[in-house]
Amino acid sequence: METDPLWTLIADSRRQGLTGDKRDAWLRGALLRMPLDGIIGFQAGLERRVAESRTWSLWAAADRVFGGWCSDDTFCYFQHWLIGLGRPVFDAAVGDPDSLAYVPEVLRLSARPRESWYDDHPTWESLDRLAPEAYERVSALPADALDAAVRARRAASGPRGTTGTVPRGDRWSALDEPEAARRLPRLSEMFPLPRT
Repeated sequence: METDPLWTLIADSRRQGLTGDKRDAWLRGALLRMPLDGIIGFQAGLERRVAESRTWSLWAAADRVFGGWCSDDTFCYFQHWLIGLGRPVFDAAVGDPDSLAYVPEVLRLSARPRESWYDDHPTWESLDRLAPEAYERVSALPADALDAAVRARRAASGPRGTTGTVPRGDRWSALDEPEAARRLPRLSEMFPLPRT
């Protein structure tokens, strides 16, 4: 049974088929009903998963999906979207970014031109704002106080995984067609780069 507040709430929202603003509203409501410790756990889990997925290979996969252009912010929002796909998809993609080629949401995107993605864009910009908003309302403390609470939890539980802002692994470019074909064969075929 899943006990991580992040994965529990993500799985619950997925079971309901929620997307976009409805998903945000549902998650915000669920967080508001949690004790402060649950809100802290959700945010700590989110930060841990973002750190885990901060690899050059996953960034290259995102770059490929986005047609060769994926900024720092876009990659962060892509990581949030990946978390929103649920733990099994997330864990598989962190281990092998090319596994995204088998995910139904990615398959749907590959069948359409990027210009037509609109609300189906593989990003989730607002995910990292939900817990701070809930924490501020439940605790009556500023949202910034959540950062201190997450740091205290991390310190109490000891070092766990990767932190920092520099992606792990060997840096390489998804624009290098031979390298992309070798490292991300399925995604490279599904998401060809635009012709210049």
